[in-house]
Amino acid sequence: YIQFLENVLRKEGFMSMEEKQNSQTFLDFNQNIFNPSSREEIAEIIRNCYKKNIPLEINGSKSKNKIGRNFQAEKTLDLTSYSGIIDYKPEELYIKVKAGTPINSIIEELDKHDQQLAFEPVDFGFLFNGKSNNGTIGGVISCNFAGPRRFKVGSARDHLLGFQGINGKGEIIKSGGTVVKNVTGYDLCKLISGSFGTLSVLTELSIKVLPKPQSSKTLIINNPHIKKAIEYLGTALSSPSDPSGGVFYPEQFDQSFTFNDLTHKGALTAIRIEGPSNSVDHRIKNLSAELGLLENEYSILESVQTKIFWNKTKNLEIFSNSKKNLLRIVVPISETLSVLQKMKSYEINYFLDWGGSLIWAELEKISLKILREIKDITLQHSGYFTIIKVEDDLKASADIFTIDPIKYKISEKIKKSFDPKRIFNPGKMYSGI
Repeated sequence: YIQFLENVLRKEGFMSMEEKQNSQTFLDFNQNIFNPSSREEIAEIIRNCYKKNIPLEINGSKSKNKIGRNFQAEKTLDLTSYSGIIDYKPEELYIKVKAGTPINSIIEELDKHDQQLAFEPVDFGFLFNGKSNNGTIGGVISCNFAGPRRFKVGSARDHLLGFQGINGKGEIIKSGGTVVKNVTGYDLCKLISGSFGTLSVLTELSIKVLPKPQSSKTLIINNPHIKKAIEYLGTALSSPSDPSGGVFYPEQFDQSFTFNDLTHKGALTAIRIEGPSNSVDHRIKNLSAELGLLENEYSILESVQTKIFWNKTKNLEIFSNSKKNLLRIVVPISETLSVLQKMKSYEINYFLDWGGSLIWAELEKISLKILREIKDITLQHSGYFTIIKVEDDLKASADIFTIDPIKYKISEKIKKSFDPKRIFNPGKMYSGI
């Protein structure tokens, strides 16, 4: 009975002074940065911030903290100490990890079993700091960015089987499980992923993994015009060849790729084919014939060079250390050419990914007026855009993410439900949310 009362008192916050002094979160609460190493510590920090109306900036390795609006937070919740693989069952194709686990640690473990995160996490370190910073799994899922295989296997959220997290009151929430069929109630995984840490602090994540392909080769088509490149990509994506990557690089980037198997200079269209070795060779041959390519119009990157090429692509290495602004524009492939034609006057550097539906657009000159015009162009063509990199003085006033008034109201209500006092990354995605 005495033990029961002690447990109740602890649960209600009545710890002894000795217990408080031994509590890491109690000692840390007067600091500006919290480094919890357990879910209980994370929950305690959030409950304290909720009671005292203290806004929190949620961070991992800060690989993507420059994406989004500038906002004011009194404290920072650093999750890098909450790291580790909880459970990994290669035969069941899933891995369960703590949110602060580095992507590199997960990749290293998956490599031992020839498995992978099929959605290809984007490494933004090259863009912002000129060197690799893959970030943590919590950051990857929170931001929902995916690499070139996106049109084939889906985005990061499509590989999230389940999660545990803590809402803005310090209450533990969870959704999903460790298998695809485990769907009960609302699918909160889709909601949490892409919310940039504004709805919940993720603690545990169950991620679907897939076997690595036995072979991977890339068909490089020499110097196509943008219009012809989009035709090639559209044909390839709808063909039986089943590509897992499709990009177009204009001529100004030809110095970015120097491979022994790449025998030409100028613009290039690249199409990746993956699978069993015999199948890959057969499908590349068939695709070349379907596209009507002559022998001198294409070359083929073998597996090693293919891996380097697509890593450079997914990690935006052509923009490494650039001081210019960067937009991420997503439209149906049928609208891509029209969007690019309307953006000619802005003097953009760009390349196409996702088979032509993703435009990475780099602009030297930018203003609120230009951003509004590009947003209007994107919306006219059934797309959306995200400002990835922009001058700091525009971050407070620019719309970083595309949203209409109706969806804003819905987002506002969702935010209130998860985080009623707006203590999680307040204003990072949208003003007032």
